[in-house]
Amino acid sequence: MRIVILQHVAFEGPGAIEPLLRAAGHQLATVRLDLGQPLPELAAFDGLVVMGGPMGVDEVYLYPWLEPEQELLKAAIAAGKQLLGICLGAQLIAVALGAAVTRNRWREIGWFPIERTPEAAATPFGALLPEELEVFHWHGDTFALPDGCIRLASSAACVEQGFVRGDQIVGLQFHLEMTPAAAQGLIRAAQSDLDGSRCVQSATQILVDDGRYARCHAVLTQLLQQLF
Repeated sequence: MRIVILQHVAFEGPGAIEPLLRAAGHQLATVRLDLGQPLPELAAFDGLVVMGGPMGVDEVYLYPWLEPEQELLKAAIAAGKQLLGICLGAQLIAVALGAAVTRNRWREIGWFPIERTPEAAATPFGALLPEELEVFHWHGDTFALPDGCIRLASSAACVEQGFVRGDQIVGLQFHLEMTPAAAQGLIRAAQSDLDGSRCVQSATQILVDDGRYARCHAVLTQLLQQLF
């Protein structure tokens, strides 16, 4: 499958997603929107992976490429392409599906558990999630559940942790793809976000690895196999 990764900033790359997709034999291309690289034509790909970033979905005045990216997502959805959105990427897909993105009650940064919803357990993607999984978060916004989608999971800080639509679209507010190096890069780039508020862990807490990355990557592997 021909898959394009849409990347918005240097410090939020595909992490574990890229080697897993390459190992599965997919053809990959990465578009760095922050560097002014052009979006692909609709006919040039079979699937999109839309990564995260610190910008808001409505900050077109600061990031003018957000508008054509939104149009591409709408066209890709209508054309039946496979889509995976991570954090900002999930928010952008939610907007393309007609849902709103707003500030979450709390900023959520660090390792916190999500709980799979009962309705998600009956879907092919939801069945891949354990009932509870500790995952990596770094977000201040949240999306409303788009029409026609099933809520995938929730956390104590954020009700909308993911959604699925059929066998075509997966949006994840959390980061299964995170690696220790990527977490260190995020901390360096966004140190000011670590404000010690209710749902924000310290850099020391974030960087402790007791097998959490491996557990998340095991779920990610299955999800990518199911979607692509």
